[in-house]
Parts: sequence; structure tokens; C-alpha cells
Amino acid sequence: MKPPFFLRLDLRRLILALAMISALLTLGNSFYASYEVQRDLLIANTLESHRVYAAKLAETTNNFLESAEHQLAHSATLLGTTAGDEQALQQEARRLHQQARNFNSVVVVDAGAMVMAAEPEALQLQGLRLGSDVVRQSLEAKRPLISAPFVSVTGHHLISMSHPIFTAEGTYLGFVSGSIYLQDHSLLSQMLGSHYYSDDSYLYVIDHQGTALYHPDEACIGEKIMDNSVVDAVLEGHSGSLQLTDADGTEMLAGYAPVTKAGWGIIAQRPRSSALAGLDGQILDVFLKSLPLALLTLVFIWFSALLISTPLRQLAHNARAMDQKQAQDNIAQVRSWYFEAALLKRAILKGVGLLNDKISRLHADSHCDPLTGLLNRRGMQKVLDHFQETEQSFAIVALDIDHFKQVNDTHGHDVGDQMIKSLAKLMQNHARKDDALCRSGGEEFLLFLPGADTRTAREVAERLRGQTQKTRYPEVGHITISLGIAHWPGSPATIDSTLKMADKALYLAKQQGRNRTMVA
Repeated sequence: MKPPFFLRLDLRRLILALAMISALLTLGNSFYASYEVQRDLLIANTLESHRVYAAKLAETTNNFLESAEHQLAHSATLLGTTAGDEQALQQEARRLHQQARNFNSVVVVDAGAMVMAAEPEALQLQGLRLGSDVVRQSLEAKRPLISAPFVSVTGHHLISMSHPIFTAEGTYLGFVSGSIYLQDHSLLSQMLGSHYYSDDSYLYVIDHQGTALYHPDEACIGEKIMDNSVVDAVLEGHSGSLQLTDADGTEMLAGYAPVTKAGWGIIAQRPRSSALAGLDGQILDVFLKSLPLALLTLVFIWFSALLISTPLRQLAHNARAMDQKQAQDNIAQVRSWYFEAALLKRAILKGVGLLNDKISRLHADSHCDPLTGLLNRRGMQKVLDHFQETEQSFAIVALDIDHFKQVNDTHGHDVGDQMIKSLAKLMQNHARKDDALCRSGGEEFLLFLPGADTRTAREVAERLRGQTQKTRYPEVGHITISLGIAHWPGSPATIDSTLKMADKALYLAKQQGRNRTMVA
């Protein structure tokens, strides 16, 4: 049965594959990073250009409105001196309408909402009494106003600019109003429609309520634009640029600026896909032009990887049998011509000794209890096997902490563990040089006293019991221990039976009130 594919890869092929993959990933990442940078740059430039364009157009629109307002103010001054002269009123209305073509129509309304003059005359508004909200607002305000979009009595969708008329004595006579049609040709629409971009970008204008005053799609004029972050920002008086998704789900790059004179907002935007349309072609051109150098780089990496991998491959080949003397000699002869290979060779040669030392330490650790440092059951068994082989007699002292469960339940296992460690330390302090100390369970310990009889073992046990009773343990106070003693003479009894006798003696000490030593 063949080993898995990855186990059949030798060091040379692996290093070569890693080097080639790294080179390809680096090359791919450079193209990706270049694409991302170019994309972000295109988006940033588009956003900035549309912001500047919206700000410039907002300034132009603001100047247009100020100019139109000045014209209305001048006419209002003249009309204040010709009150009651219908011919003079009509002439002034005609002059205002024809002077700069700022307005599609002009009307003069008296204080009773009666149209005194209208231009063009074809509108046939003269003599009509107007009752629209816009007329009422102008009469009540008695100050210059720019209206919200509305539909006039003639059926036109328009906005109105009005200026009050006063006599020289300050008597209010009405107002003069100029209308700008939103869906027909006007100077304002001509100015906004002269969009110099030809890259799918467009602009639209909204009033202070978010209603479209100008839009390339005339069906949108007069409609309120909802749930649009750009509209919200420009209505708050901010200028800037944003990326957004419009109502049709198209990602847009928009610049915006407010028209402070009227509370309008101008928004210039372009589809994101249109702004990034040429990016893929640019990246492809970069790839094709960089391909020859990339191939040369890959060939160079291939030869370099072979050269670098040779000493590593030799080291790996010989390391499979480094427990053999010949393999160690072969490792020493490998030409490690660069620092890392030389360091690896020294490390391999040194590793055999370190590995043996570590195995010895691990063997010792496997025979010791990690909490107390005393022998565990595996270490105890090794001691007992030695006693069995040498027929060394010994005494056993089995001990147990009284009421240890209450300590854990009352103070927690951390305190219980600390108490076990302290007791183990006390046992070590009272043990003889050749005695073997073992933690056989949670709070259970065994002392093996080679060459000792039961009398000696009892003396040791009593000293330990007395010292334990005198010692004060943190958080717990004083504790007691119970002890059981048995003796193994070397033969013919088995050691297991002697251990059971010590356990029975310990159990008897527990039954008779604890804090005592019993001999089996």
C-alpha cells in the first residue's frame, strides 16, 4: 500500500513548491493590490470631480437667482410709481419678461390677488383673481419669496419668484412675480442641462422639501425623492460626496452642494460601474506587459530553491536514521553553506543527547505526583518491585486526612490542594533518607520504611500525627490524620496482602474516632 501523497513529497519538491506558490501568490497579490488602489483612486477622483462640479453649478444657480431677484426688485420699485396705470403695468411686465429671459412668464398681482398685468399676454390671466397657496403666501409674507414647485392655473409645472410692491409712502400694493417652468424650456433648465460630462453622469436639483426641480427624466420633475442619503445631506446644508445605492438598486458616486439662496440642492452623480468600466482592461494590459519578467523570476526562484534545498534534503535524508553512528557521520559531512543549514546540522547532532536527557526526565516525571512531588502509584509499584526482588523487609504507614471532604466543600478545592501539598512537605521533613513517600489517592498517602519494624513505624507515625495536629493550615486551621501500620518481613507473605492489612488498620483508626495510629 502506497503512503499518502503528502508523505511522498521530499524536502526538495516541498521547498520548490512553496517557493513557486509564494512567488505566484505575491504576483497575484500585487495585481490585486494594484486593482484595489486603481479602483479606489477612480472612485475618489469621480467623487471629487462631481463634488466640485455640483459646487460650481450651485454657485452659478445661486448667482442666477440673485440676478433674477434683483430684476424683480427693480421692477417692483418702478411698479410702485405706476399704480393704477394698466398700460404702464403691462409695459413693465413685458420689459421684465423680455429683458434677460430669466422668466417664462411675469404677472403683476394687486393686494386683492387680482392679476393686473401678465406677460406673455397669451396666458390670458389679466383680470383673474388667483387663489393658490403660492399667491396667498406672497401676499401674506410681503417680502421676496421663492416658491415650492406647483402647477399653475395654465397647467404648467413651475416655481415662482415674487417681490412685494410698495408705494413711496410704504403702502403695500401687491407683488410682481416671475415664473420659471420646470418641464419646458427656460434659462434655468438650459443652464442646468448644459452638462459637460458624456460618461453616463447626470445631475438633478431638489428644493428644500426634496422635490425634484430639474431632472434629465422629465417624469421625475415634481416628484419627491425619498430615502436618499445624499438628498438628506444636501438639505441639511452640507456639501461633499458619497457612495450610495439609488431606488433602482444602482450603485452611484455622487457629489452635492446646496444653493443657499433658495434652500435647494444640486446633486451630480455617475453609476459606479461606469466609473470603473475601463479598470479591467488597464489591469490586463499591466499583466501582459509584466508577464515576461514574471516568468524569468519564476525560473530564477526554481534554480534558487534547488540550490537552497540540497543541504536541507541531505540533512533530512540522514536524520531518518540518526540513531546510527554512520548517519551521524553523514550529517557531519553535509555541506551546510548557509547559516540556517549549518545551525540545523548542529541542532540535529546535539538533538540526540538532548532527546535522551528529556526521555530520562519524562520517565522520572511519569513516576511522580504533579501536585506534591511524591511518588505516584507507578513510582510506588517500582519501589515495591525492588523490595520484592531484593526481599527487603519494610513497614507500611497508610495515612488519611480526617474530614477532608468538609475542607473541600467549605473552602474549595484550591485550599484542599494547598493543604495536601503542606502535608506532603511535612512528611518529607520527617522521613528518613531511604524512606519512600507516595500519594496513593486524593488525601491518602503511604510511607514505606525499609528495614523498619512495627515499633519504629509507630514512632514515625506518631511523630507525624502529632506534628500535623500542631500545625496550623491557612484558612482551615488545625487538622488531624489517621494512620494504619503493617509490616512485610520479606517472605512468605505477599506485599499486596500487607498493603491490605495497612488499609484495614487505617480503617480501624477511622472507626475508633480518628486522629490515632493503629497497628495491623
